[in-house]
Amino acid sequence: MKSLSEIDTVSKRSSKAAGYSWGIAEEIGKNIRLLEIFSLPGIKNLNDFLNKKKNIKLENLNLIAEDNIPNNSQYCPVITGVNFLDQIKTLEALSKIKFKNIAYPLLFLPFVSRASEIVGKRILLKLDEYEFLLNFNNNINSNFSKKEIIEIAKNVSIKILENEDSFNDQEWRELYKLSEETFVEENDSLKQSGAGAGLTDND
Repeated sequence: MKSLSEIDTVSKRSSKAAGYSWGIAEEIGKNIRLLEIFSLPGIKNLNDFLNKKKNIKLENLNLIAEDNIPNNSQYCPVITGVNFLDQIKTLEALSKIKFKNIAYPLLFLPFVSRASEIVGKRILLKLDEYEFLLNFNNNINSNFSKKEIIEIAKNVSIKILENEDSFNDQEWRELYKLSEETFVEENDSLKQSGAGAGLTDND
C-alpha cells in the first residue's frame, strides 16, 4: 500500500510534468492525498485526467459567479477549484452556485472540502446524481461508493449550509439540567484549596 506521502509527492510531480505550475501542483498533491484518505479514487481520476488533458478542450474559470457556463468546452477542475477556494469568502454570500460541464469533477471536490473548513460551514456538493456533504474538511458523506472515473459532471451545484443544532431547545435544557448534578457548590474550604489560594506568600 502506498503511503500518503508518496501519493502527495507523485501527484505533485506528475501534475507539474503535465504543465501545471509548481504552486498549482502542490495544491493537487494535497487534494489527491485528501481524496485517498476519504477512500475516493483520487489517483485513478488524476492519472486518467493528466493522460487525456491535451485532448480535452478545457476552459479556465477565473471569476466564479452564481451561474457558470463554459463556451463549448469543459471547465478545468483544478483551475476552477483553485479560484473557488480563493474566492470562498465572497461566494459564501450566494445561496447556490451552479456550474455546467466540469471535467473530472472528483478533482474539484477537495477544493470545496477545504473551503468548508475556511468558512466553518458544511457544504453540499452535487455532481449530477451524486451528492457529497463536506464537513469542515474532516469527513465526507456521500452516495458515491464506486471506485470509478467520472470524466465529466454536466450539472454541478454547491450550497453552503447554515450551521444548525441537530437537537431542539427542550432536549438541550433536559440534558443541561442533568449535567447540573455534577456541579459542586463552592464553600470556604474549596476557596482555600483552589489554584492560587495558598495562605503563604513566598515572593
